[in-house]
Amino acid sequence: MAVAELYTQYNRVWIPDPEEVWKSAEIAKDYRVGDKVLRLLLEDGTELDYSVNTESLPPLRNPDILVGENDLTALSYLHEPAVLHNLRIRFAESKLIYTYSGIILVAMNPYKQLPIYGDAIIHAYSGQNMGDMDPHIFAVAEEAYKQMARNNRNQSIIVSGESGAGKTVSARYAMRYFATVSKSGSNAHVEDKVLASNPITEAVGNAKTTRNDNSSRFGKYTEISFDEQNQIIGANMRTYLLEKSRVVFQSENERNYHIFYQLCASAQQSEFKHLKLGSAEEFNYTRMGGNTVIEGVNDRAEMVETQKTFALLGFKEDFQMDVFKILAAILHLGNVQITAVGNERSSVSEDDSHLKVFCELLGLESGRVAQWLCNRKIVTSSETVVKPMTRPQAVNARDALAKKIYAHLFDFIVERINQALQFSGKQHTFIGVLDIYGFETFDVNSFEQFCINYANEKLQQQFNMHVFKLEQEEYVKEDIPWTLIDFYDNQPVIDLIEAKMGILELLDEECLVEYKCEGFLEKNRDTVYDMLVEILRASKFHLCANFFQENPTPPSPFGSMITVKSAKQVIKPNSKHFRTTVGSKFRSSLYLLMETLNATTPHYVRCIKPNDEKLPFEFDSKRIVQQLRACGVLETIRISAQSYPSRWTYIEFYSRYGILMTKQELSFSDKKEVCKVVLHRLIQDSNQYQFGKTKIFFRAGQVAYLEKLRLDKLRQSCVMVQKHMRGWLQRKKFLRERRAALIIQQYFRGQQTVRKAITAVALKEAWAAIIIQKHCRGYLVRSLYQLIRMATITMQAYTRGFLARRRYRKMLEEHKAVILQKYARAWLARRRFQSIRRFVLNIQLTYRVQRLQKKLEDQNKENHGLVEKLTSLAALRAGDVEKIQKLEAELEKAATHRRNYEEKGKRYRDAVEEKLAKLQKHNSELETQKEQIQLKLQEKTEELKEKMSEITKQLLESYDIEDVRSRLSVEDLEHLNEDGELWFAYEGLKKATRVLESHFQSQKDCYEKEIEALNFKVVHLSQEINHLQKLFREENDINESIRHEVTRLTSENMMIPDFKQQISKLEKQKQDLEIRLNEQAEKMKGKLEELSNQLHRSQEEEGTQRKALEAQNEIHTKEKEKLIDKIQEMQEASDHLKKQFETESEVKCNFRQEASRLTLENRDLEEELDMKDRVIKKLQDQVKTLSKTIGKDLKPRGVVVNMIPGLPAHILFMCVRYADSLNDANMLKSLMNSTINGIKQVVKEHLEDFEMLSFWLSNTCHFLNCLKQYSGEEEFMKHSSPQQNKNCLNNFDLSEYRQILSDVAIRIYHQFIIIMEKNIQPIIVPGMLEYESLQGISGLKPTGFRKRSSSIDDTDGYTMTSVLQQLSYFYTTMCQNGLDPELVRQAVKQLFFLIGAVTLNSLFLRKDMCSCRKGMQIRCNISYLEEWLKDKNLQNSLAKESLEPLSQAAWLLQVKKTTDSDAKEIYERCTSLSAVQIIKILNSYTPIDDFEKRVTPSFVRKVQVLLNSREDSSQLMLDTKYLFQVTFPFTPSPHALEMIQIPSSFKLGFLNRL
Repeated sequence: MAVAELYTQYNRVWIPDPEEVWKSAEIAKDYRVGDKVLRLLLEDGTELDYSVNTESLPPLRNPDILVGENDLTALSYLHEPAVLHNLRIRFAESKLIYTYSGIILVAMNPYKQLPIYGDAIIHAYSGQNMGDMDPHIFAVAEEAYKQMARNNRNQSIIVSGESGAGKTVSARYAMRYFATVSKSGSNAHVEDKVLASNPITEAVGNAKTTRNDNSSRFGKYTEISFDEQNQIIGANMRTYLLEKSRVVFQSENERNYHIFYQLCASAQQSEFKHLKLGSAEEFNYTRMGGNTVIEGVNDRAEMVETQKTFALLGFKEDFQMDVFKILAAILHLGNVQITAVGNERSSVSEDDSHLKVFCELLGLESGRVAQWLCNRKIVTSSETVVKPMTRPQAVNARDALAKKIYAHLFDFIVERINQALQFSGKQHTFIGVLDIYGFETFDVNSFEQFCINYANEKLQQQFNMHVFKLEQEEYVKEDIPWTLIDFYDNQPVIDLIEAKMGILELLDEECLVEYKCEGFLEKNRDTVYDMLVEILRASKFHLCANFFQENPTPPSPFGSMITVKSAKQVIKPNSKHFRTTVGSKFRSSLYLLMETLNATTPHYVRCIKPNDEKLPFEFDSKRIVQQLRACGVLETIRISAQSYPSRWTYIEFYSRYGILMTKQELSFSDKKEVCKVVLHRLIQDSNQYQFGKTKIFFRAGQVAYLEKLRLDKLRQSCVMVQKHMRGWLQRKKFLRERRAALIIQQYFRGQQTVRKAITAVALKEAWAAIIIQKHCRGYLVRSLYQLIRMATITMQAYTRGFLARRRYRKMLEEHKAVILQKYARAWLARRRFQSIRRFVLNIQLTYRVQRLQKKLEDQNKENHGLVEKLTSLAALRAGDVEKIQKLEAELEKAATHRRNYEEKGKRYRDAVEEKLAKLQKHNSELETQKEQIQLKLQEKTEELKEKMSEITKQLLESYDIEDVRSRLSVEDLEHLNEDGELWFAYEGLKKATRVLESHFQSQKDCYEKEIEALNFKVVHLSQEINHLQKLFREENDINESIRHEVTRLTSENMMIPDFKQQISKLEKQKQDLEIRLNEQAEKMKGKLEELSNQLHRSQEEEGTQRKALEAQNEIHTKEKEKLIDKIQEMQEASDHLKKQFETESEVKCNFRQEASRLTLENRDLEEELDMKDRVIKKLQDQVKTLSKTIGKDLKPRGVVVNMIPGLPAHILFMCVRYADSLNDANMLKSLMNSTINGIKQVVKEHLEDFEMLSFWLSNTCHFLNCLKQYSGEEEFMKHSSPQQNKNCLNNFDLSEYRQILSDVAIRIYHQFIIIMEKNIQPIIVPGMLEYESLQGISGLKPTGFRKRSSSIDDTDGYTMTSVLQQLSYFYTTMCQNGLDPELVRQAVKQLFFLIGAVTLNSLFLRKDMCSCRKGMQIRCNISYLEEWLKDKNLQNSLAKESLEPLSQAAWLLQVKKTTDSDAKEIYERCTSLSAVQIIKILNSYTPIDDFEKRVTPSFVRKVQVLLNSREDSSQLMLDTKYLFQVTFPFTPSPHALEMIQIPSSFKLGFLNRL
């Protein structure tokens, strides 16, 4: 339809207004084409004739149904007044600060802390699609994070706006969102470091301005890096155009950078005393703005936070102090006094205190600094000239130096932050957050403002290109013809600034331009004189010196970490080497930024400053429109309005406008075709809409026209309904009045008939009849009374007799009862006395047992001491055995030598006698040859003497002589014994030596083997002793057996003296053993000394014998006598050695007997322990088999069928009872530990299996109940039958195990609840909130660019039936597994709380769901849940009460919200909702139709005043993770243990019933 046709009576339009920019007016008369004026009715009631023409009609106002939309593009009429009005409604009335405008998030600064940024809100937005929730910075962050994870594409969030609009806070919340939802699994806490970088950069880069108390005076692009698991691994930061001039100058009511004031506020602390600072009012650079304090900000506390964040990033105190020294030096530099000397010169005193502190802090020479602050060096081609400066020039030089130092410090801190946020791994993707200054206009626009606006022009161009790209993608996807749209292209402006001979190049060429260019050139040059730079370069302070080194500018660490490719060809900056001005640097960094943004998917956040007074929720239309025009929001709206701004899916259109369809159209099955047919009928101009694949595209105004048709249809329907209703009510009233008139007539006519029939005779007769009747009736009544009285007296007589007899019998019975009571009470008294006596005896016995246990502990300590002594004695014995073995070897060697000497002596005697005979016989013959042989003999003798002595010595000391003789032949012996044949003897000795060497080697090997065998025996004995020690230590591990043995001994009082006697005997035996061991040790020491002395003497004697043998070769005549003497001496030594050997043999035998006795004892103990180990192992195997069979092998579905509840628990308890009947503590301990560990293991292996968790939660509770029921405690026994009480445990108290089982059950329950919540949570919001089951209350509205992701179609989504089915599944599973009914009620209560909390939290964050009709739907869904509770007989589970907050919220959506009484009713009824939640719902209330009215701000204020008296939580969201305290009730088992049968399917054949 034509646009002019919409200007009809009662429609509303917008007209310009000098105060409010736009104001609303209602059309009082239909407009016809050609009319010159439009008759309007203003809101104040005045009429206005507004001049118009066909081309310039005033913009139409959207229907109220579309006002307050989440997305501005959902408005039917897209223009400036519609946008402004929508923002006013959302911000000023609904207190909503976020609104979508297509792809832009418009963020209004509320100048107030809001409870919408907690972790609960973050988790609510996490995983949600952007159109499903209310607009929020978290929704934009989630969309960026999701696209990065899904598409593996880098993302950017561009935050822009004026100073004070909230850019920094928005960027901070976006980074906080990423840090929360993508926490890394490492311990590096990277996300905390990323967040910690913000306070530092704000301290050194933010300042108070007239527009903002925390204004960012630099641009910042923070790149957050993620790995392949989409977890934060690091970050990097790039900064742009720091406002250095603020260091040396601040306007009125402004401050320098925060860090200066934080440092001055902390100046009196000891760690900062050396900086010699004072208050901020004492320094020129911090007092220019006038007020040095920000209201509500504690600079000293902020300094502490800054230091904490420095430490969190790993910056040590030395680094921090270096930074503070430079900052303090800048403040002192600003206080250096420069004095004018005439008109051309200036000077600085070297005694200036601030100059001295400045030079002291930076390690500079004060004289040179003072000189070059007032002079400059000019270098020409031929000479160098020193030129003095005037005072203004010197002040500028000083300020330029301060700015330069601070700029270097700022860059250095940013660089160190980047180093702290570096990462070692590989970056997979990143999300960049750009906090950039927005368009700003002032009365005087400086060079910084020029650069800011230049950057925004580039960003606006990039934004326009991205908007057109998205529009084109949408049209192509829906097969809509794409037509070019005319829009404002700012490329000429950009060319004017950056093209060849543009403003930037002209600035570099020192030309003047049309800006307010005072100071442009100086700021562009950024000049610091060379001599000052050289002085600072020579600073002794390393950090200051590094700032001014002549190193080439390093590449940006930010740029080195990313690889980006520009999406479009860009103009590269001029690369001449001398272009180092601020403008050229800024242009280069801006090019790199644009390349980065073009290589990522951008997301836009436009921050709006609602007023300049910083008042909370105050809406200044003029300021807001100015910002909307500058930031591109209105340009986006204008572009959208030129095409098809309104877009509906076919399902949405069908659901919303089904009321406009005919019966014939509704009968079609294809909803898409129905929509097309209806649109062709309703809108004849087909150019006003287009049909896509999934959506219908409408031009501006068409949705409003359809809404008008829908409203007219509803109005007609309402009129029709009202007509019939009023007719029915009038007919009903008429019939009621007619019926009343007939009844009145009936009574009136009857009265008239009676009056006509009555006469005097009739009256007399009637009176006589009445008297007769009176007497007759009196007689009859008296007769009846007398009869009744006689009967009553008779009955009373019999009754009183009966009662007297019964009372008599009762007295007799009570007399007998008294006698019985006497005897019973006596018996009870005796039993009480016996109980007390037993109690006293038990106390005495307990005391005695404790004393006995103490004695046993002392005895154990003494035993440990004996074991230690025994260990030391065993070690000493091992050494003694080794020495004895060595002595035995030496004795055997000595005996061998002795035997050799005896045999040799005998042979010598025979040989000597034979030689004497031969000598006597041949004496005569030999005398002739004596002289000749004597010469040879002398030569040979002297030659062989030395060799013979050494060989003989070795032979006698080390070798077996007898063995050598046996190895020598007869010829060798003859050579050895014949005189004169020494040469042959020498040869024989050499041969014997070789034989002895080989024999010595074999003996050596044999001895080494024997030594190894002895060492092995020693080691084995040590092991046996250690084993014995271990047995003694393990004695404490079998305390249960000892305790029961002590109990048995104490019960037999006669055995206690015997036991004490045994203990005394053991002590005596122990003392005897110690004495005997000590005596034997002393004897052994003495004997060893004697043996060693004897061995020394024998060795000396053997040396003497060897000397005698050598002398035999020289003197043959004395050989016989010497040999006889030696033989006698060796015989005596042999006898002495035999005695010693016998003594040693006895000692050795004693040791061997003792060792064998200990070995036998050890073997007995080992056999006993082995036997116990075998029994325990057998029991453990059976328990493991039982646990495995009852635990892991049991499947809930296969077990619960035809089985009593908790059968595995009963089987386990019967095993426990069997161990108790045997009084076997080890068996019981092993069984309980295996059972508990088995339950833990099966739960751990099935953490996600709901049925298995339900099954084992049930059996754990049943097992716990069995342990209580059969514990023998009176409080549990009273719930059992007499037969069950006979099966109580007799020997063990399992209360500790009950506590352990209770803890295990709590852990299972919590995991059980977690699994249920995990399964039902995705169903809650679609089923409880989104699904619409009530007919005719569909509340679908246009959703704009940000479409809801969940399908509106009922076929695929979850419904309320899905929720009930899931609850029924949980309930059925719990009941089938025999879970205690009380536990079932607690679990259901927890689930209902989750349903209510999740639904309510989603309602808080979805303004489109806050309507009366949605309240009806929620109330209906709650009734379904209540019916489910009633059906399952769970009304007393308190689950219904947990839904009370949701129920009250649904009631609040439906109730009337107009008058004071309504406000009071809301205050009184909504007791389960906090004040914040009530105000949130009221502010979010959204009418679905024009028949509903919005909640006025005045009504909200009334409710708020009433709620101010409440002291409840300020949190908006409910804690969905809250868990109610669980209690495990005691429910005794009704099943007798004797009647329980174990199914064969359990495969527990090794269990036998006893």
